[in-house]
Amino acid sequence: MNKKVETILEFDKIKQQLLEFASSALGEEAIRALHPTPDVEKVMLAQKETEEGAKVIRLRGAAPISGIYDVSGHMKRLEIGGDLSGLELYQTGSNLRVSRLMKQFVDGLVEQGVELPLLDELAQKLVPMRDTEDTIALTVDEAGEILDTASEALRNIRQTLRRTEGRVRERLEQYLRDKNASKMLSDTVITIRNDRYVLPVKQEYKGHYGGIVHDQSASGQTLFMEPQSVVDMNNERRTLQAKEKQEMERILAEVSAILAEFIAEIRQNTYVLARFDFIFAKARFGKSMKGITPRINQDGVVKLLHARHPLLDPETVVSNDILLGGDYRTMLITGPNTGGKTITLKTLGLLTLMAQAGLQVPAEEESEIAVFSQVFADIGDEQSIEQSLSTFSSHMTNIVSILDKMDAKSLILFDELGAGTDPQEGAALAIAILDAVAEKQASVVATTHYPELKAYGYNREFTTNASVEFDVETLSPTYKLLIGVPGRSNAFAISRRLGLKEEVIASARSLVDTESADLNDMISSLEEKRKAAELEYEEAYQMSRDAEKLQKDLQKEIIAYHDQKDKLLEKANEKAAGVIEKAEVEAEVIIQELRQMQLQGAAGLKEHELIDMKSRLNQVKPKTIQKRVVHDVPKVAHTFAQGDQVRILSLGQKGVLLNRVNSKEWNVQIGIIKTKMKETDLEYIKPEQPKKMRHVTTVRSDHSITKTELDLRGVRYEDALQQVDKYIDEALLAGYHQVSIIHGKGTGALRQGVTEFLKNHRMVKSIRFGAAAEGGNGVTIAELK
Repeated sequence: MNKKVETILEFDKIKQQLLEFASSALGEEAIRALHPTPDVEKVMLAQKETEEGAKVIRLRGAAPISGIYDVSGHMKRLEIGGDLSGLELYQTGSNLRVSRLMKQFVDGLVEQGVELPLLDELAQKLVPMRDTEDTIALTVDEAGEILDTASEALRNIRQTLRRTEGRVRERLEQYLRDKNASKMLSDTVITIRNDRYVLPVKQEYKGHYGGIVHDQSASGQTLFMEPQSVVDMNNERRTLQAKEKQEMERILAEVSAILAEFIAEIRQNTYVLARFDFIFAKARFGKSMKGITPRINQDGVVKLLHARHPLLDPETVVSNDILLGGDYRTMLITGPNTGGKTITLKTLGLLTLMAQAGLQVPAEEESEIAVFSQVFADIGDEQSIEQSLSTFSSHMTNIVSILDKMDAKSLILFDELGAGTDPQEGAALAIAILDAVAEKQASVVATTHYPELKAYGYNREFTTNASVEFDVETLSPTYKLLIGVPGRSNAFAISRRLGLKEEVIASARSLVDTESADLNDMISSLEEKRKAAELEYEEAYQMSRDAEKLQKDLQKEIIAYHDQKDKLLEKANEKAAGVIEKAEVEAEVIIQELRQMQLQGAAGLKEHELIDMKSRLNQVKPKTIQKRVVHDVPKVAHTFAQGDQVRILSLGQKGVLLNRVNSKEWNVQIGIIKTKMKETDLEYIKPEQPKKMRHVTTVRSDHSITKTELDLRGVRYEDALQQVDKYIDEALLAGYHQVSIIHGKGTGALRQGVTEFLKNHRMVKSIRFGAAAEGGNGVTIAELK
């Protein structure tokens, strides 16, 4: 892509914002080298990488990518046999640590069923080197200082050195505690000169301490002396320091030699980590601007839904649908100054560059962007004083260059085409330039003020008009793009609003030629019809939503009604069973007492009288309440069949039999609701006009109206969830215990959304992915309550 165009469309500013999301200098380097590409396969691969990165951010919030360093210089030093410093060792070890953590992180996500084919492939290129990583961790700290744990010899040397330094300081502190110290010392502190501990002694007391003078103050009144009593200990300390330095050099050489054997692996790990940092930076940037991964095509089709310019304030920016390709390749945008025409051009151009660079774009789902071989832009005032070119000449020079380089796969953006010269000549030139572009079948969007171009969209094939809306009431633009409607002049309406006399306006209107006046009237009529159509659409859409909500509420109420009714019947049965049991127990007690009386010789009590008494007791026992209300058997016997009109006795509603579920139950259509009812709860309704009896052969099918599976492949995310919600209600009413939701594999976003929705649904008992024969993880099996 032309770097000049990237500057005009402010792609450089996008890269500056993207830099803030990089975790390392390597990621920043990759971002600075980022440019749009015309290669469709590369664009789709880059978009797929960004989408997978966004999925990881969505699921985990972040990735363990911090702590990456550019170690290319370190590896070059190892190649020529040099040793690394402590800090260089730490940076190399940090890369090894992040490599291990990153590989474990991606492997863990993949094991959990998250589909990340590209990131997984990248992670498999990382080479874990845990032993080397641990060796470096025991050798140096974050500041590059060598640790005591680097070697046993170093630990012993440092322990001895600390003890020696302790003895030196202890001896010098004895001098400081002497009662004459304040008189003989300039200051009661221990200081260091030439890396040896000394005391600040006044000149006249030099002989009292003896030893070595290492320095003196500027005035010569203070001598920094090493007393004779600590000279030997300081010498020992210096010897230990030399041993410590020698041991540290040996350690650095030893660890560097270990790393020298893995130069290729370390370089590969560093490259892969830089790629991960770059991908996650793109993903976090996309999340920050609420971006989406657009569909990519090479057919010149652009369908940006609610697109927003990413550099404008997201709280105030106006989103627009920008459509190009398909029925038209040329769009002419007219409208007032500061109305948003140029921003529309820049939004289209910038989002195209972002998409072709593998970045997400601030638009709605289902947006689509074409991959163009070149993007050309002639936007803004590029008047050059040095070249003595006027605004018109500057624009024309740029346009000439564009016409020479463009092809059928180019996107061309013209701002104020033909401006800066005589209006008639400028309009003629603009039409000729647009015709030249149309001959090459390139895609073009142009803004203009010329009224002659308003009719261009009606007279040319594959061309459409558009305009930016202007509110005459508030005298301000709304920044809304209206495709298919050319802009009309608002001068007279604005003047009237500002108080210009009507006779002046009428005089001015009479000076406008009839053709322009008719054109403005036509545009005004189009705008009024558009607004009326939009209003009707909104009303119809709202009515549709309300009806859908009402249907869902009704289905829920029916389910709740049946649940409540079953609970009440169950409770009544339990209570009735208790009454029966109590009555039976009491009856048995009476009979046992009577039998006992007989055995004891009670006169006149015969066995047949006992049987008679028990029979009478059975007659007065309460009967068990059935779960369903038992109604009188219809006078006319009837065998239920599909299509029969029936009355649901428990609901008092009429319905139609759809099909038999089993020997005792039917699926019944009650208005818009389908439900399963027992045959004992149904009463046949005779047709009003009795028909002559005839033999009818009925072919019955076990196929119910509601299928046992729902296919969501190709359905938008939000629509899919609505369909699942509706389908679960229908499945419950149809009496299914298990259903299959087919969502496909794809990016996994639809599957993730469906499974989350089903987990939280109150009528879903459990879910699982399908077995291999059932479709694998492209199908979710839901068991219903």
